[in-house]
Amino acid sequence: MQPVLPAAPETPRDSATVVLLRDAAAGMEVLLLRRHAQASTMAGIYVFPGGKLDEADRIQDSTEWLDQPCAALHARLGEPGTDAATATGLHVAALREALEECGLLLAEPTGANQAFDVLRARAMLREGMPFADMLAALQLRLQTRQLAPWSRWITPLSPTVSSRRFDTRFFVAQAPAGQTALHDNEETTESVWVAPRAALEQYRDGRIDLAPPQIMSLAHLARHASAASVLHAARCQRPPTILPEAFEQDGLRTICYPGDPLHSVPERALPGPTRLCYQARRFAPEDGFDALFC
Repeated sequence: MQPVLPAAPETPRDSATVVLLRDAAAGMEVLLLRRHAQASTMAGIYVFPGGKLDEADRIQDSTEWLDQPCAALHARLGEPGTDAATATGLHVAALREALEECGLLLAEPTGANQAFDVLRARAMLREGMPFADMLAALQLRLQTRQLAPWSRWITPLSPTVSSRRFDTRFFVAQAPAGQTALHDNEETTESVWVAPRAALEQYRDGRIDLAPPQIMSLAHLARHASAASVLHAARCQRPPTILPEAFEQDGLRTICYPGDPLHSVPERALPGPTRLCYQARRFAPEDGFDALFC
């Protein structure tokens, strides 16, 4: 099997994703957003809210709009090679993107008023107000303690789904009570709460499209019965780093993960299969759909 390598791999861009969870009558659900069909990357694919790290997300010192100091956020991320400003910025970016893309804001009031208008907060961003300025204007403090680092995904040297490369930190968080998720009709055109396994079944049946990081993450989440279980597991681990390695054999593209015999990292990083194969326009384990949950 031959590795797939580009002539000059692009340096991945720092980015953040937040996997928002809620407990429903039938079990735990996760929020998925459908990317716009005309988007430049991952068009039409269902994803978790997220996006690239903006320079304004990086801060050097703790401020009144963070609920814990930068040093604590740096330590929680578990990346000694990442500077504190970037580590803090990744937490901020995850929360900012959640507000921009699905209208959910994990924040708390700091003034006398113990409630805030999340629709107004989102509207202020859409009108061009910087995120920090909006927080100051509404007297809000970000609830970074609600975020738990979950995993770190780096786009393969030869991307399969997107033409760009990203170094994405996945966080998990319970969706804020009393707020309603709603796509922005710009970057995203649909939003849905769905059980992780049900989302994968819809993908298997061709009803939705998913990228490999979402497939593997949903398979991981499907092993948990509640949001509390996911958050506990996240806080008891160091987030694994996953840099998939792609191979071609007999015209079939295969993506391998740490722990696979073909991968350069021998230690397993995730439960479930260690490789996905692309055939019939779907990524799936060699041993069939149910292997995602073994």
